[in-house]
Amino acid sequence: MTVDYALIWAGLIAFAVLAYVCLDGFDLGVGILFPFAKTTQDRDQMMNSVAPVWDGNETWLVLGGGGLFAVFPLAYSIIMPALYTPFFVMLLALVFRGVAFEFRWKSRERQYLWDWAFAAGSSVAAFAQGVALGTLVQGIQVSGRAFSGNELDWLSPFSLLTGCALLIGYALLGSTWLILKTEGHLQNMAYRLARIAALGLILMIIAVSLWTPFLNPHFLSKWFVWPAMLFVAPVPLLVLISTFILFRGISLRNSLSPFLAAQCLFVLSYIGLVISFFPYIVPSSVTLWDAAAPENSLKFLLIGAVILIPIILSYTAYSYRVFKGKVGSSHSYHS
Repeated sequence: MTVDYALIWAGLIAFAVLAYVCLDGFDLGVGILFPFAKTTQDRDQMMNSVAPVWDGNETWLVLGGGGLFAVFPLAYSIIMPALYTPFFVMLLALVFRGVAFEFRWKSRERQYLWDWAFAAGSSVAAFAQGVALGTLVQGIQVSGRAFSGNELDWLSPFSLLTGCALLIGYALLGSTWLILKTEGHLQNMAYRLARIAALGLILMIIAVSLWTPFLNPHFLSKWFVWPAMLFVAPVPLLVLISTFILFRGISLRNSLSPFLAAQCLFVLSYIGLVISFFPYIVPSSVTLWDAAAPENSLKFLLIGAVILIPIILSYTAYSYRVFKGKVGSSHSYHS
């Protein structure tokens, strides 16, 4: 029996990226919503809701990026030059955001500056991730085995749309997380923001979904050609069901179902993206197998992944278990 190590690694990296989006998405979302909080106490409570888990959530970004470099070096060498600017902006924004976590508690006189650093860092990082995703979806110019476009290919109407879509989507995850973790007037604010963000995200999903198939004949053949469309039909159906559960949960003021439904929307959108891409890692240019490292390298690296990923999953699950429940106004990140 032949083992397809490239496909296994593609699955692992796809899982790492999805884990990052679902987990770091809500704590970036909390930062995006920071300006809507009316009092310092509310902002403290919002930050305390993600303080125990935010840095662990970013582990998956490192795993996904490092895995791409080690396992699919050709794809990495093509994608990185095309996306240097949005990736650099994203990392710089994440640095500002991480520093703000510590400094806003120590610099009380200038706390408002770190509040804005936290909000701006979260918003810019989310937007940059969306722009990078949109650039990859719309296609990267490849000549031979190298990127052949220019440094501004990432700046396009479609990539700006996906940047806004991810910004709104993370805001939805952040608001539903606050619904889950807070009470009182802060939770009421989160319900209001969740309703607005949910409507915005659905409109964005529709716009991106209608635009994407016409960017590439390969995408079009996956979604609008018979009989292939039969196999992908469950995805939009499940999106409709998740949307119904999301709005119903918000209307009934349920604490858990809006968060789970919002996560389902992200998972389903991601599945749709994977369906559109497969078997390419750089759409219509480089397949998984073309981009993969030698098989011996894939085998060796897989041993480390088999050990490392369960450890990451274990400490992530443990941290969420320890810090489960509501975050009260008396809780503090720093004593």
